[in-house]
Amino acid sequence: MGIATTTAVSLVGLDGHMVQVQAHLSATVPGFTVVGLPDAALSESRDRVRAAVTSTGLTWPVRKITVNLSPAGLRKRGSGYDLAVAVSVLAGAGEIPAGQVDRVVHIGELGLDGRVHPVRGVLPAVAAAVEAGFERVVVAAADAEEARLVPGASVVGVASLAEAVVLHGGDDKLVRGVEPVRKEPAGTSRRSAGDLSDVVGQSDARRALEIAAAGGHHLFLVGPPGAGKTMLASRLPGILPDLTDTEAVEVTAVHSVAGSFDPAGGLIRRPPYEDPHHTATAAAVIGGGSGIPRPGAVTRAHRGVLFLDEAAEFRPSVLETLRQPLERGELTVHRSGGSVRYPARFQMVLAANPCPCGQAIGKGLRCTCTPMMRRRYLGRLSGPLLDRVDLQVDVLPVDPAERAAGPGESTAVVAQRVLAARQAARDRLWGTGWTTNAEIPGAWLRERVEPGGKIDQIVTTALSSGLLSLRGVDRVLRVAWTLADLHGKSSPGPDEVNEAVALRGGPRA
Repeated sequence: MGIATTTAVSLVGLDGHMVQVQAHLSATVPGFTVVGLPDAALSESRDRVRAAVTSTGLTWPVRKITVNLSPAGLRKRGSGYDLAVAVSVLAGAGEIPAGQVDRVVHIGELGLDGRVHPVRGVLPAVAAAVEAGFERVVVAAADAEEARLVPGASVVGVASLAEAVVLHGGDDKLVRGVEPVRKEPAGTSRRSAGDLSDVVGQSDARRALEIAAAGGHHLFLVGPPGAGKTMLASRLPGILPDLTDTEAVEVTAVHSVAGSFDPAGGLIRRPPYEDPHHTATAAAVIGGGSGIPRPGAVTRAHRGVLFLDEAAEFRPSVLETLRQPLERGELTVHRSGGSVRYPARFQMVLAANPCPCGQAIGKGLRCTCTPMMRRRYLGRLSGPLLDRVDLQVDVLPVDPAERAAGPGESTAVVAQRVLAARQAARDRLWGTGWTTNAEIPGAWLRERVEPGGKIDQIVTTALSSGLLSLRGVDRVLRVAWTLADLHGKSSPGPDEVNEAVALRGGPRA
């Protein structure tokens, strides 16, 4: 009888759980059983492991083999356990010296030829292993570069099961030249977003874009076709500052699980940008899939920008799913196979025409839509959703004078002001756990408003007139703090609050 144990990692969302892979071999009727709540892909590992072992040149043990995945109450999914299962079985059969693999984490899928294939989510899995006290990690050769991004991990990449056996003291005659499995290119290459100086005119919209970047606020742009809404939105990531070390690890882990991370460039340091098409389903936007859901666009946009072009064309059911992540900065998705929690602290930018024909601007003399058509069109964006958007501005057609004035400020110039404002907010919020004005809770904001003062009178008047809701008051105060940071002030005054109220009422005013 032989018993051997090694370790694997189970990912539930971005949270990694250590799993003991225990192999028990007994001299009874031959068989191979995997227990411990495996899914279909993991149950099929029996055939992959057996074929990989024989292809490696080893003799498959003719015994009753039981592999237990502990804790047994945690459901395990995916093919990333294959390497750990194979190593534990071979250790139990004596092909690997006993005790060599107890404190080693193995992550990888096996092919029938014995080669080790890469899997998704290696970075958060290795990070969880290091946090749990495991330093040695064996992964597929194609995943080694990504795994080494985790500080404190001693990573070895293996191209085949034979290399893993030799690594742990097995027969070195097994190793032969094997072409490592290559990792599929992550995502698609995105063309350069361009410079903010490409935008002609639109001083008000550019101002709103800068404020949004400085405070992490959501933005709604309404205007006719060709006014520059999409161009403005695509320039937003360029004026955002680089991610901090903590944020870079968060974002990289998300994209590792989503399968859209290229480890060749190291940790993701620039804010991500997601722009799903208006025909996207709710599962594509917030996450979905059978069993445990995969990250959607809102999670891939974590610490970056989620741009919804032609927002009024999105299904209302899709737009309403955004309310939870907009309010909480995270997303909980429930499916039949379980529930997962993903981070989703992003900046949302909505862009829409004012009506189906897009000409209901100013007096709307060129508009061919009926009043009912206009009302229904923007009515798809519900009041509760828009109440969570801090900045709502009209993007009017560029007049000849603006066009003749030439290009405006470049991305680099605006980015410097945004960086200075963000740093002012970080210094003020040091030790609170918040990093941008958009994250500040309402209680903190209201404590700093003098009862009966000018600022209190402004927001009370707006609240009494119905221009603002209670949530809207908090959001106006957040924008006012951002304006103060941009103006170099220690706190907002009546001018900043009035401007914040004006910026919030644009398209609806």
